Amino acid sequence: MPTCVTRRQLLQVTAASLAAPHWAQAQPFPAKPIRYIVPVAAGGGSDMIGRVVTERWGRTLGQTFVVDNLSGGGGVVACQSTQRAAPDGYTLMQAYVATHGTTPATRKVSYDATRDFTPVGMIGATPNVLVVNASVPVRTVKDLVEYAKQNPNGLNYGSAGPGSLTHLTMELFKQATGANILHVPYRGIAPAINDLMAGQTQAMFPGLAAALPHLRSGRVRALAVTGKQRSPLLKDVPTLDEVGLTGFDAMQWYGVAGPAGMPTAVVKQLNETLSSVLKAPDLADKLAGEAVQPLSMSPEEFAQHIRSEVTRWSALAKARNIQLDD
Repeated sequence: MPTCVTRRQLLQVTAASLAAPHWAQAQPFPAKPIRYIVPVAAGGGSDMIGRVVTERWGRTLGQTFVVDNLSGGGGVVACQSTQRAAPDGYTLMQAYVATHGTTPATRKVSYDATRDFTPVGMIGATPNVLVVNASVPVRTVKDLVEYAKQNPNGLNYGSAGPGSLTHLTMELFKQATGANILHVPYRGIAPAINDLMAGQTQAMFPGLAAALPHLRSGRVRALAVTGKQRSPLLKDVPTLDEVGLTGFDAMQWYGVAGPAGMPTAVVKQLNETLSSVLKAPDLADKLAGEAVQPLSMSPEEFAQHIRSEVTRWSALAKARNIQLDD
């Protein structure tokens, strides 16, 4: 016989069905693990930063972060994956100076670094160091500029590759000083530093973490650092601003972004919890291994930082005719 359903039972079933999706949406964030895309292969310094931060961030949020290493294209692969993800806060990426600065400035990419992402917050930054081989007879930035002008075509500088921060920072230096120093690109920072120490090249702008062991060995000499303040790891080395070259606050920085259109409340929660993680002394100790100083920013401040980075490096690339598309 057919089952009879009373009007009251029907109303109860309808109310329950309507309430189910509302209940699902109302679950507090985060209700499941968060995918965290790191745009480099596992094992390097950038990967270490991502894992150290997310391990502590996950404890603060009460949820697991799953690190997903997506290298390739100077961060383009990671950016594309993040850009296509649902803007619900469950996919984030470790944005850094390449993905949201130098790469879109020097290459045609399929994403817009400012419009296609939701800035969450900064993690930290480390300066680049202007160094010379110990045999080069200069002790200051002024000495280097004068030596380069007295020896046209006599100085070479190495970089981690075309369009890298090590390349663009030296081109910014050449633009500001008029020094003629020939670019020798390498496939990564390690071979570039090896040739610097061997005297095959004479100058370079490596990141501080890469430079420190060789500065301590005495095989290379530091002349200045980028950034607004001296590095606590190189207290006797002036900033470029101190020696009269303004506009060299550029740093190797790391931050967090998600797809465009993330809910404001989710972004606020992520930013506040990330900021609390960055205040922990033990995190600063861990990041010191990569010479990174924690640097907290609001989403709005980080958005402005990204805009200024894209503007800075795009203007330089145009002025120096640096376009890396085939």
